[in-house]
Amino acid sequence: MTDTYFYDPLEGHGLPHDPFKAIVAPRAIGWISSRSPDGIANLAPYSFFGAFATFPPIIGFCSEGRKDSVSNIEATGEFVWNFVSRPLAEQMNRTSAPVAPEVDEFALAGLTAVPGRNVSVPHVGEAPAALECRLLQVIRLHTLDGAPLDNWLALGQVVGVHIQPAFLKDGLFDTHAAQPVMRAGYLADYANIGEMFRMFRPKA
Repeated sequence: MTDTYFYDPLEGHGLPHDPFKAIVAPRAIGWISSRSPDGIANLAPYSFFGAFATFPPIIGFCSEGRKDSVSNIEATGEFVWNFVSRPLAEQMNRTSAPVAPEVDEFALAGLTAVPGRNVSVPHVGEAPAALECRLLQVIRLHTLDGAPLDNWLALGQVVGVHIQPAFLKDGLFDTHAAQPVMRAGYLADYANIGEMFRMFRPKA
């Protein structure tokens, strides 16, 4: 077996670009809608997103920098995750523009803001699915030596699920048909789902 290319992140990677985000990939996009205390809708994509529990369902995203989404969510206690499908990729990208807090990204990207059912935050009407969430906690990340970072992890419990009927097949959500767009590495790299296969866990 040959030696691996090894580096300590604190000492630098020695490569043309940091490979970290390309290694931890692909990742579902955290397309997060929130609402300011003044009622202004906000919609922004986040590269770091995931699901953390099933019963009850808990999801979370991490913001590098304390952005409007985190401030809004802390103030109102609510947010929505919106599924980014391939047909929505360009509009999702538009919502990443650094605009002023009073700008409504739904309008900016030409998206339909549909009122929530169990939260006061709107979701993207064109998205194949959306998860309404209530905030559990916002955690400021720290380094090994305890130094605080400008990275903010928001965790929410899912309190409402929207699914477009076109993506329900025999009672199952058809992930392949929904064409999720995922972050897949460097600055402009994205991925789609390719071939899917099934593999069941071994029984004890």
